[in-house]
Amino acid sequence: MDYARICEVSRRLALEAGAAIMQVYHAPDFEVRAKTDRSPVTEADDAADRLIREGLRAAFPDIPVITEEEAASHDQRPGARFFLVDPLDGTKEFVGRRTDFTVNIALVEQGVPTRGVVYAPAQARLFWTDETGASMEEQGTLLPGRIDDARRLGVARPDPDALRVVASKSHRDAATDAYIARYRVAEFVAAGSSLKFCLLACGAADLYPRLGRTMEWDTAAGHAVLLGAGGRVVRFDDHRPLTYGKPGWENPFFIAHVPGVTLIAG
Repeated sequence: MDYARICEVSRRLALEAGAAIMQVYHAPDFEVRAKTDRSPVTEADDAADRLIREGLRAAFPDIPVITEEEAASHDQRPGARFFLVDPLDGTKEFVGRRTDFTVNIALVEQGVPTRGVVYAPAQARLFWTDETGASMEEQGTLLPGRIDDARRLGVARPDPDALRVVASKSHRDAATDAYIARYRVAEFVAAGSSLKFCLLACGAADLYPRLGRTMEWDTAAGHAVLLGAGGRVVRFDDHRPLTYGKPGWENPFFIAHVPGVTLIAG
């Protein structure tokens, strides 16, 4: 497997999709539609999805591509290796003209997201895994064909008596709050979309429990970035590793954390 080419193409497509998204973001107005599950979708979702989907399939015709916005791809049983794409994760943040939305591209192998790209175009922050699986971050002016200044990411060593917990801006609920209350928490860090995984990966948080509905394309790229920085993502019910390629593409509740956090049973 040519991981260097996968990482190069995924990074380039994420940046190009981010540019397309920002064109819509800066427009005076744009249409917001409701999907069958009542979640919002915009022309930015559609443009980014088409760009990434066509780019991946052209570059890697033998690797199936599953994307949130292409319903026909959800019926595939892709086998041991496939791409998972959320072209615009955090559409609610995007519609609200906030900045916590991302482009997510992940390569899944044997149920594990081994390579991933998370790009927050409104923040000019790019998180990605290199060909070795190590996680990196770039900020500022980002060019598809050149990497000027990337730093290696690594999770922090947590203080069990003063944990930093990241929580969703759009999906916080009473069950999550009740679970978090069982830990000794010093700080809450709010973030949207898959940036929550990236905050753990760059050492800014220690624990991210999610007791709510998510789909595999929502989490795979951020999961890959966290794994590449030394973190973990496990199921909430039995603390086994969260895996991908499940029927229906829906995740169980899960906990993302850094080593050194003693997880409390749900």
